[in-house]
This record gives sequence, C-alpha cells and structure tokens, in this order.
Amino acid sequence: MALSKLPNTKGSIFSTVNKLVSETGAIDLSLGKTDFPCPEKLADLAATYIRSGYNNFAPHEGISELRDVISTRVKTLYNHTYNPETEITITAGNVQAIMTAISSVVKEDDEVILFEPAYESYAPAISINGGRPVYVALKQPNFHIDWEEVRKMISSKTRMIIINSPHNPTGSVLSESDLVQLQHLTNGTNIVILSDEVFESIVFDNNTHQSVARYEKLASRSFVVSSFGPLFNINGWGLAYILAPEKLMNEFRRIQQFQIYNVNTPLQYALSEYLRTEDSMKDISEMYQGKRNYFNRLLNDSLFKIVPSQGSYFEILDYSNISDESDADFTFRLASEFGVGVIPVSAFLHEKNKLKMVRVCFAKNNETLEKAAERLRLVPSLK
Repeated sequence: MALSKLPNTKGSIFSTVNKLVSETGAIDLSLGKTDFPCPEKLADLAATYIRSGYNNFAPHEGISELRDVISTRVKTLYNHTYNPETEITITAGNVQAIMTAISSVVKEDDEVILFEPAYESYAPAISINGGRPVYVALKQPNFHIDWEEVRKMISSKTRMIIINSPHNPTGSVLSESDLVQLQHLTNGTNIVILSDEVFESIVFDNNTHQSVARYEKLASRSFVVSSFGPLFNINGWGLAYILAPEKLMNEFRRIQQFQIYNVNTPLQYALSEYLRTEDSMKDISEMYQGKRNYFNRLLNDSLFKIVPSQGSYFEILDYSNISDESDADFTFRLASEFGVGVIPVSAFLHEKNKLKMVRVCFAKNNETLEKAAERLRLVPSLK
C-alpha cells in the first residue's frame, strides 16, 4: 500500500465542526459563511450569461475581460501595473491559487517560512511539494510579527515566505512598517513572497490595506492572491485571482493548466461586467466594522476576553478566564451545551498548544449576533 504524502495531516477540523453544528443545531459562528446575499445585479448577470450560452471552456488563464478589469482595479488601489496578458490569472478559488503558487516554486528540501496561527492549507501544500514548513509564532497581544525572529529563521534553503493580511484566523493586519521590514529582509535574496490578501477589502479603524503590490521591490518577487468573494458574498462561486511578475506567472500557468484548466466561464463574464458597470470600489469595511463593534459590545458582560479584529470578518475570543480545557474540548462543549459553533485556534497550529482561544465569524445579521452573544454570556467559569 502506498504511503501518504501527508502522513501528519489529520482530517479537517472545519468538516468536524460543521458536522457538530448540524447535529447540535448550534448557531454557526465557525465557518466563514456570511448571512448576506450577493448583489442582485450580479446574480442576474450570472443567470443571463448561463442562459446566453457562455458555458464552454474559458482560457486557462481566465477571460481577458476579467483580467483587464482586475488590472485596472489594482492600478487604482496600489499604483502598480500588472499586465493582464502575462501577470494576472483567474483561479478556482484562493486555496487552489495558493497550492499552485507553492507548487510552482517550492522543490525538495526547500524551506518556507509561515506565521502561526496559519490558514490550514499552507503547510500541506508545502509538504506535498517536498518542502519544509518553518513556523514562526505571531506574538501577543495583537498577533504581530517579530521581524528579528524572522531574520534569524532565514537560511540558504529559504525559498518562500508566506504572509496573510488581513489575517485568518486572528483578524490582525500588517502595517507599512511590516512590509518595509519584509522588503529589507528579502533584498538581495531569491526568496519568493506569497501574499494571501483575500480580505483586502475589509480593514478597520481607518487603516489602509498594505498590499505587497504597493512596494515595487516586493511586487517583483511576489505572488498576490485575492478574491471578490468576501466583497460580494460570492465565496461559493470558487473564483479568485493571482498576480505575479511574468517570470513567476509563467511557471504558475504551466502547472495550473494541468490542474484545472478551466474556471467557471459564465461567472467570470458576470463578474467582469459587474465590475465595469458598478462601483467596484465600494468599501464594505464600515459595515463589517459596525458588526464587529456591535458583537463585541454584546459580549461586554461575558467572561470571554476579546482580541478585536483589525480586518476580515473573523476575530479571536480568549476563554482563559472560563476553563483550562483544550480549545478542541471547549469547542465541542460550547456547541453541545450552549449552542454556539466556533473554531479552535489549534486548527491553525501544527502542534499542541496551551492557547485558550477560539475563532468566531461575525459576518452575520444582528439577530444572529444577538442570540449568539446571549448564549456566550451564559458560559460560566469552571475555575
């Protein structure tokens, strides 16, 4: 029998928690499911293109209309020009984009630095390509990067550094200083940056998203992954995109054509037309900041300590005042006894830890947030 290429990878905690939520009827604050519909016009455009026969294969790099509008948008946002013909590719979601980017660069015995807590797909993608994940812990209290520690972790084998901002699961956001330090650390090296910026449109407290595309020396060595999923509530469409200089994108496309080849054709056309005719720059940060603030006020009388999100629609609740249980045990008890589904932060870590933290998603209507908060306020201390 063939050995697994991922012998240390367990089943996804997300599937386990999703099943738990279904079985218990708990309020689901676990997965990144929003309560909000996609724009009506965008839904109508999708139906129109399906009915109109736009149902054949698209070019494996994506339709030119969508790549053109992305190029214009990125130029407006970050003052960096990506050639839509050679430097922008449409992908079947952000996880596929991340996997393909890693596959196009990382080889046997290469090292890849990533920051924990880390999105669950990073490390398996590294390992399956023969690379070695090098873990650097984000520092408390606000999950920031210690760049001096990163400098010490860089070796002659370091091939890639993965960053994620706004960050899933913690909601932390990288600053201009962070990007400047990353640029300084990688100058004169062959290190490639993979920047996961899926939540670029959701940043709070008057901060500005610091894309690597803003920094010429970083952009020249970086893959940038993003998506319109969080912006328009279309995560289930399975559409994302990746930006990179041509030298990196050539290898990315060479691999992608044998992985998926085609990404949903009519939805690409619908999205490209919507972005051309509507205000694609509409800022949803204010709406989600209001959700964050409202939910956190509702939890004021609870025993949870809140680590306020700086971006995305996720944040961390610290239950160290409540229990000494592992976060997995606490998650199961929270769903079964109090009817609230969350994700244990250990799902984003490669080994056991003593953190007493869970992730919640606040992309919910106010009624759901109120019911969830009411139940969370009832959770007593077991200490």
